[in-house]
Amino acid sequence: MALKSHNKIDIALLDGARKGDQKAYTALLEKYRKSVYYLILKIVRSPEDAEDLMIESFSKAFDHLDQYSPEYAFSTWLYKITSNTCIDFLRKKKIDKVSLENNDGTVLDNLDFITGTNPELDLIKSQRIDKMQHAVSTMDEIFSRVIALRYFKEYSYEEISEELGIPIGTIKVQLHRAKKLLQNKFLDEKDKW
Repeated sequence: MALKSHNKIDIALLDGARKGDQKAYTALLEKYRKSVYYLILKIVRSPEDAEDLMIESFSKAFDHLDQYSPEYAFSTWLYKITSNTCIDFLRKKKIDKVSLENNDGTVLDNLDFITGTNPELDLIKSQRIDKMQHAVSTMDEIFSRVIALRYFKEYSYEEISEELGIPIGTIKVQLHRAKKLLQNKFLDEKDKW
């Protein structure tokens, strides 16, 4: 019986979140934050990675709320997303480690090309920034505001939280979702070229 009433609370919050209610997102985040974090920490064993993966997991869940079925506990669905996010992370980490090694297993040590500058690259970077600013201006207000404050005005998470009156955890999730939306927007534009 307790599970059903617990589930009713989650369903009410999920309905609010689907309608864009930031308080509902925040309530869900705060309710499951610790359990998701410790599940991730148990898998990846790195507090820094666990924090990032927690944000990514919530972002994925919030982006796909339409796929949640109320016949199951929200926590079960969220934990499945979280464990899949961790598995993807561990696979990618293994691939990245291998890709930074030479065929003989030694680590590549000449990465100067990453930090070098040249006028052509500077022009391309400037054009990308202009495209990015335009893309941000066309997003939903909450996403455009957190992106603008974080990356254009270089506010800290605490400053953004204070400016918008939204908890830091919610800011991090909204930033992650906004970056994903921007990434998809640029991939769509690239396909049109």
